[in-house]
Order: sequence, then structure tokens, then C-alpha cells
Amino acid sequence: MTPDELKAAVRTRPRLVDGAMGTQLMARGLPSGACGELWNVEHPDRVAAIHRDYCQAGCDWIITNTFGGSSASLERHGLADRAAELNRAAARLAREALDDHVVVLGDIGPFGGFLEPYGEMAPERLLEVFSEQAAALAEGGADAFIIETMADTRELQIAVQAARQAGNKAVIATYAFDKSADGSLRTMMGTTVDEAIATAIEAGADMVGANCGTSLSLDDYVQLAEQLVAAAGQTPVILEPNAGAPQNVDGQLVYPATPEAMAEIVPRLLAAGVRAIGGCCGTTPDHLRAMRDALDRYISALEPS
Repeated sequence: MTPDELKAAVRTRPRLVDGAMGTQLMARGLPSGACGELWNVEHPDRVAAIHRDYCQAGCDWIITNTFGGSSASLERHGLADRAAELNRAAARLAREALDDHVVVLGDIGPFGGFLEPYGEMAPERLLEVFSEQAAALAEGGADAFIIETMADTRELQIAVQAARQAGNKAVIATYAFDKSADGSLRTMMGTTVDEAIATAIEAGADMVGANCGTSLSLDDYVQLAEQLVAAAGQTPVILEPNAGAPQNVDGQLVYPATPEAMAEIVPRLLAAGVRAIGGCCGTTPDHLRAMRDALDRYISALEPS
């Protein structure tokens, strides 16, 4: 999917992106703290089943199981030398598991550290890391890229550059925002919505937005949607909310929003101008199915009778 094809697609109608991957893997037996990306080769049937579940729920765009798939992230599991293999396998199994009309987004997440001078990762080295991942995703059959959950604008810029170098494929870039002490929405690095989105567009992202946000309520996501659309101008916006702000229940993180609650905010997000909606932490195929129904009802209500 080229940049022009992405923009034409979301101009035609809003798109539904899939939901959480990690919790779905754990529901199928992935131990806590284990490397989910390794399942792209060790248990491809289980990963493919998750993709199909989201597709059957009505999702238009499916994200590969590669959020922690850079060599820098995989190094924590002793798998850095298998980064290309695991990313290539992830894109291939997603593409083979899904109908041709479903778009496969190659997922690039944060590398899990800090760039110099706050950390030890040099920008030049990070470009190599992300370039390896992007190239492998493209080789495996990813139609476009999604760069997710970023907090550092410099890291996002480098990831967009790496994705751009992997071919004429659309690049989607999202940040994770939370509420700061003064009530404003900012990344973990203190960057405002306006600053973050301006940087993503300048870097060359074809679609911009947000995902995750651990402290945000569903109402907060509507506020975030309005700010994202205002900041993005003519660039289309994507938003993938968590299933509400997580709660600690008997030592376990529980996301409280039901499928019905997630569906209720869909028309509000679309009315704000968001052109692609999905789910992040705590969401399931049931959440996305309810969101699909809400999206379709919203579109039908706008069509002339």
C-alpha cells in the first residue's frame, strides 16, 4: 500500500485496525515475560489464529506480531541475531493467513531504551536496527508500516526514516500520550500533542496518531482525538485506545472497558475526524467486533436514504 493508496483508502471510509496481540498470545499459552515474537516461528498457527480472529471481527488492517521485534529489543531474550528471521516470518504468516483485501501493517515498536545522551544508543546505530526490521517486514509481505507507542520524537523520526528506506510503502506513526500533572496530554518525554504530531509529519509519516496511554479513560481518548485531528491538519489520523485505564485487581492488571463501552466512543472518535480506529491493551476480538458494528452504523447514518 503506497502513501497515496493509504490516503485514498481512509478518504473513502474510516478503517478498523485490530486489537491487542500480547494478551491474546498469553491466552494461548505464552508465559509472562517470554518473547512473543519467537512464536512467529515456534507457534505460527497460534499467531495466525489471532490474526484470523481479528479479521473475522471485521478488521480492515492487521498488525504483525513484531512490536518487540527489533534486534535491540530481542537482545533481552538472546535473540538479536534472529531479528530478520522473526520479522520476515511474522509478515509472511500474517499475509498468508488473511484475505488479499486485508492490509498487513508491519509493526515497529520502541527499542526499549534511550538515545544518547540519556542512554547508550547512538542514532546511527538505531537507524541500522530499525532498517533491518523494516526490510525484513517488507520482504515477508507487509503492505505498509505502523510505528507504535513512541515517546521520543527522535526515535520516531529514525523509525520513519528506516521504514521509508524499505520501499514505497505507507508509514503510519503513533505516540503514547498520558495525562501530565497539569492535565495536559503529553508523551513520557513531556512532548505535547502539537509538538509530537508536527515532528511525525515533518519526518514523513503518511498517517499520524496515538495508541495506548495507560492513564487515559475512554473520555480522555475523545479529547485526545480532537487534539490529534487539530494538530494533523490534512494528514489523516489513527487512534487505538486501550480498553480504559487499567485497574489492579488481586495483583493483576484488568482493563475495565467492555466491548459495548468501546463501541460507544466510536461515533465520537469518527465525529472528531479520526479516519482509522483500533484497539490497544486489553482489547479483544469481541471489542473489535462491537467497534465494527458501531463504525458501520455511523457510516450508514451518514448515507442518503
